[in-house]
Amino acid sequence: MTLNIQCATLTETAAGPSAVISAGTDDMSTPGNPADRAVKRRRVLDILDAAGRDSLLLTSNTALTWYLDGSSMHVSLAGDPIAALLVNRDGDRLVTFNNEAERIAAEELPQDVSLNTVPWYGNLHAAASALAADGDPLTEAAVVAELRAARQPLLPGEAARYAKLSAAVAAIMTDVLSAATPQTTEFQIASALAARVVAAGAEPLVLLCSGHTRSTFRHPLATHSPIGRRAMAVVCARRHGLVANVTRWVAFDAGTPEELDAEARIAAVEADIFRATRPGARLNEIFSEIQASYARHGFGADQWKLHHQGGPAGYAGRDPRVTAATTDTVVLDQAFTWNPSGPGVKIEDTVILRSTGIDVLSMDYRWPTALVNGRRRPVTLRR
Repeated sequence: MTLNIQCATLTETAAGPSAVISAGTDDMSTPGNPADRAVKRRRVLDILDAAGRDSLLLTSNTALTWYLDGSSMHVSLAGDPIAALLVNRDGDRLVTFNNEAERIAAEELPQDVSLNTVPWYGNLHAAASALAADGDPLTEAAVVAELRAARQPLLPGEAARYAKLSAAVAAIMTDVLSAATPQTTEFQIASALAARVVAAGAEPLVLLCSGHTRSTFRHPLATHSPIGRRAMAVVCARRHGLVANVTRWVAFDAGTPEELDAEARIAAVEADIFRATRPGARLNEIFSEIQASYARHGFGADQWKLHHQGGPAGYAGRDPRVTAATTDTVVLDQAFTWNPSGPGVKIEDTVILRSTGIDVLSMDYRWPTALVNGRRRPVTLRR
């Protein structure tokens, strides 16, 4: 297919399918929506039916926040969840520590979930397991693939919340990088991004920044170095359990011919990935297309080996990262964050697969874009 790239800079905030959604979004975007919770419970009961079991113990942050439809079950971003949940055929029972129970009951607990406590020094998993009729519930580890499939199609409320978060993160990127100068340090970029993410009610799970001298690093933790003539920033932000992932570049010159060429070619790789992301496709088939696309667009046959390529998104940064061994089937209303990269270039946004095709959620229409095969994609912000 011929790649059509047409550059444009959009300075207005235009209306569009993934434009920032107003704060007045209806209740379908509210976490803990009873109708959405009922659908998720039915999906888990189907897993129990298939396994011939009566209860399932949910213990990971990904599973808990998904099943509780956006409730926060953590204190430390680096720590384990502060609760475990037993899904029984007769109801849902959440177990938490005694010092967490009051807040959880007041701010996080859906109405149809009962709450049990253990001492702060107690064992959450053992206490929750003991609530099962036989004391031996099915564990997450036994149904990893089934739970992942249950999370794949986002419900309307989830999709609305995800669109709001993703658009907010894209706008934060625009605000921060538009104010940067060559003298701004990587830590200053990261701290400004963090402050705005937290102010938006989200949690900054990943903050990366590389100035010109560090642009070859794929996962550049920030340093005190000035960013210089060009820089990359990456944000992965979580709100109501959903994780939005965005990468943007800023530069203070016109760019070298080699940089501009590589930027266009990595956008072409992404366009190939978007085209391969269709209902019924298997993730390993998309991975094969990624490998072929790098070679087709001049990055060499081994470029995919130098960094992970992304994959399905939602309640985990990647759910899962795509490899040749991941055979999950793509479904409608599933979210993705692909992140093809090459030397000094990377492109990354959070998208959802609609019946009409790929809808990019993390767009800020103030950011300069290029038209790539009919879709607006971000290019480097030239200052």
